[in-house]
Amino acid sequence: MAKEGMKEREKRKVQLVHKYRNKREAIKKAINSSNSFKRQLEIQEQLQKLPRRSAKSKLRNRCWLTGRSRGFYRDFGLSRHVLREMTHQCLLPGITKASW
Repeated sequence: MAKEGMKEREKRKVQLVHKYRNKREAIKKAINSSNSFKRQLEIQEQLQKLPRRSAKSKLRNRCWLTGRSRGFYRDFGLSRHVLREMTHQCLLPGITKASW
């Protein structure tokens, strides 16, 4: 289990990313559409003034049940430990334990 503080910090990051998403996209579109290099640098400064945590790349995938960040399966939103337990309990339809 992840610490509760880590889970809360990640929730705040998600809110911050959503808050600045439109502004960030507009600035990036302006950078790509401008012709002069000086103008691109001016617009780039606007992008740098935005909070660093508002970048989408700063988000971390976490298990929705335990909050674990490593061993994350994107298809289910679960960590490998929880996925294995739920598979053994037949809680995930269509998933079976491999045997050969």
